[in-house]
Amino acid sequence: MATDFAILLQRYLTSHLAGLRGASPNTVASYRDTFKLLIIYMRDQKAIPPEKLVLHCIDVEAITGFLNWLESGRHNSISTRNQRLAAISSFYTWMQSQEPALMARCQEIIAIPIKRGTQACVYHLTVEQTRCLLAAPDRTTRTGRRDATLLATLYDTGARVQELVDLTVGDVRLQKPVVITLTGKGRKTRHVPIGANTVALLANYLAEFGLDKPGRDSYPVFFNQQHAKLSRGGVAWILDKYRNNADASDLIKAKISPHILRHSKAMHLYEAGVPLPYVRDILGHVDLSTTEIYARASTEAKRKALETAYVDVIPSNLPEWNQDAGLLDWLTSL
Repeated sequence: MATDFAILLQRYLTSHLAGLRGASPNTVASYRDTFKLLIIYMRDQKAIPPEKLVLHCIDVEAITGFLNWLESGRHNSISTRNQRLAAISSFYTWMQSQEPALMARCQEIIAIPIKRGTQACVYHLTVEQTRCLLAAPDRTTRTGRRDATLLATLYDTGARVQELVDLTVGDVRLQKPVVITLTGKGRKTRHVPIGANTVALLANYLAEFGLDKPGRDSYPVFFNQQHAKLSRGGVAWILDKYRNNADASDLIKAKISPHILRHSKAMHLYEAGVPLPYVRDILGHVDLSTTEIYARASTEAKRKALETAYVDVIPSNLPEWNQDAGLLDWLTSL
């Protein structure tokens, strides 16, 4: 017979998360993996087998122990630990309405704070590095033109890699106003304008691959040799290939992933003076505080702000040390 925990967890993952909230398969899989790890922890560390795991077995102490086990036993990062905690908090937030008798316990678990870690630097490419990467594909070949269009679209839209591989022909509007419609987390859509060079690449690409014909709106924009949409791994492989072929030695050494291009676009927009609310809307962030990491990380913007406000109070015409008689006398006395 199924336990109360098993029944509620199944209902949460299927009816609520996937059904009512319309969460993406990736989100459902991430939440599922969190509870899979929790079940393993309760089995191996608390000697409670899955068939006997009930709601009363799980309290603040158990959840705290589980989070510490993720770090010490599985060597997870603080961000992964907090991601697991977010999934558990979401489950217990929902469960308050399902089991009112356990509301107090639910609220205690929800109140577990996230763990603060050191603020990670936002790694991004410079404008010149980005230009070298986007120029790397050989545009005299069919595959090279496809890859050049893919990289330009990924950078220009600031898309997450999943948003790029999910892009269909119907999401691309090349008539004025030119926009690309991206579907992000939580099935939320946003319309992102793109530059003239990307528009030209996309127009030529769609025509060359026959995607501009009627009835192709549901086709994936970027596809593999089997005419199925590219995977996230496929995009990462293409990106890595051109990193190694780029005409910049520092680019070859750089850490490059599809998400790095998203960070790079955001930093370039911010350093060009685009207000943070606009950057937030382009990236599809729900909260402006998420976008503020680019303001905190931008050394170029800080340098420009300091130069603008700089008052010349420090004399620059200091004598060379070997021409300072007083200093030379003092050194001689030593």
